[in-house]
Amino acid sequence: MIYELRIYHMNEGKTPDIHERFKNVTFGLFEKHGIDVCDFFADAAGAERCYYVLAFEDEQDRQAKWAAFKGDPEWIEKKEASHKNGVIVRKVDSYVMTRVPYVTPAWR
Repeated sequence: MIYELRIYHMNEGKTPDIHERFKNVTFGLFEKHGIDVCDFFADAAGAERCYYVLAFEDEQDRQAKWAAFKGDPEWIEKKEASHKNGVIVRKVDSYVMTRVPYVTPAWR
């Protein structure tokens, strides 16, 4: 099992828009494509960032699921529509991780 931490840096004033898009579009499409969301966070200090962790079987699984998601016509259409008042995300950081053997979180 591998995990991907994604950090989204939003353009100014776009944090409500990213939460709306995740809630009403992205999470449903993640489910459709078998992308397992472990957790999702807003920045506690109010910075225009959000953080989430995804789980995949391995790197091949991760690449295949991201390719299917990014190529989904519904995602392409809804993402474009969500930018009608300006692009939401200015930068995405992505880190692929493995769990250390000496910690088992209660949520997993």
